[in-house]
Amino acid sequence: MLSEQIPLKKIPLQQTFSPNKQRNAEAAIALFGFCLITAACYFTSSAMLRTVFPGAAFVVAIFLYLRHPIFYLGFTWWVWFLTPLLTRLVDYRVGWDPTRQMLITPYLVVFITIFTFFKHLPRTLKQGGLPFLLAFVGVFYGFLVGLIYNQPVPVFRGFLDWVSPIIFAFHLFVNWRDYPSYRRNLQQVFLWCVIITGAYGIYQFVVAPEWDKFWLIKSEMTSSSGSPEPFGMRVWSTMHSVGPFGTVMQTGLLLLFSSTGPLIFPASAVGYLSFLLAQARTNWGGWLLGVILIMGSVKTKIQIRLVTILLVMALCVVPLVTIEPISKVVTTRLESFTNLEKDSSFRDRSGSYDRNLGLALTNGFGNGLGNIWKVNEKTGQIEVVVIDSGVLDMFFTLGWFGAIPYLGGLILIVVTVSKYTEAKFDSFISAARAIGISSCLQLIISSGMLSISGMIMWGFFAMAMAAHKYYQHHSRNI
Repeated sequence: MLSEQIPLKKIPLQQTFSPNKQRNAEAAIALFGFCLITAACYFTSSAMLRTVFPGAAFVVAIFLYLRHPIFYLGFTWWVWFLTPLLTRLVDYRVGWDPTRQMLITPYLVVFITIFTFFKHLPRTLKQGGLPFLLAFVGVFYGFLVGLIYNQPVPVFRGFLDWVSPIIFAFHLFVNWRDYPSYRRNLQQVFLWCVIITGAYGIYQFVVAPEWDKFWLIKSEMTSSSGSPEPFGMRVWSTMHSVGPFGTVMQTGLLLLFSSTGPLIFPASAVGYLSFLLAQARTNWGGWLLGVILIMGSVKTKIQIRLVTILLVMALCVVPLVTIEPISKVVTTRLESFTNLEKDSSFRDRSGSYDRNLGLALTNGFGNGLGNIWKVNEKTGQIEVVVIDSGVLDMFFTLGWFGAIPYLGGLILIVVTVSKYTEAKFDSFISAARAIGISSCLQLIISSGMLSISGMIMWGFFAMAMAAHKYYQHHSRNI
């Protein structure tokens, strides 16, 4: 075992990307130019931004991917976090866009890593890359079936939805030599994400901005996201719905346990409050499971530190939760755990399983990617049919022939990362593993392998694997 060969805590975390003021300035100029173009288009011709924003983001992402790998990672995550809010602002300014054209931007930014996937996959198959190949094979099978049965546009959009998390995660894994830099980047990105999206989430709940009310009405999601009025919304912050925000905040709050610095406690205050206001019970459970997994995998010294952090966080958040009407919202949602049989959301999901599980499991070939999209006969627009279960979604879409390799890849990763001993001294590995496993278990009641939820699940699994290879490599060279 690695832990028997050398005291792992003595292995250095070296900064792989040394600071270079000239190169950093070059990346900063590119990012500033992107923000300037976005702002200029928004205030002069907002409708144009629907085309300019995806194109500009794609060009900047290529530049950063080739020249500034760390900046590329941060840029990718922030595009995921902020694009839905910018889309709402544009819609409110120039009118509703049922095609949701701007929301393709994060997928374009991530799809650049397909070059990493094809370049490095062959040599990494025997070095831990097999799970990513299995998942890709399953998705590509669904893509081919989708081209036969479904319309091309939703098939390609579905392909981006499914494959983006896999290739991005592989990009993180294959760059394991840069694990210290990647770890630091993720911690900083999610720290500021918790602060910014958490603060905006509280503002959204209290004020109910006009652009958010406009989106809520036009998207016809008032039944799941609350009423378009102050203190009536379920918080989704800068994301496009409650589920993705709950997943991001769950991840950020768990990751705070592996971070240090003066911003941890202010981030926790706004983060936990907005997380509670999202009323995302699935993610509340995922956070609790993540805490248990972290506590069970680190040394006693770190456990004591984590318990102390939890107590201080509770002291920060509990007084805020007792304020009306926040108290009523949170208490009502918590009480629903004790009476699930009367909860409409629980009944709907249970009914969905009762109706569809048998059909899904007998669907050998699958319906292919794009099958959850349909064309509205009245408007001619493409609409999304939501399936509140990752398991059902996999078998309906990929069938047995696609679901077996996809699930096989996921199971192989879970089994592999569960064996890592480095989590005892590196709390980031413990947090990353807890985030990945808790996200994976949530597939029972949500399609968490897609979109930003999939980015998080696959991405943090990949970071745990990268960390293991990093420590393994350095232990042999000490």
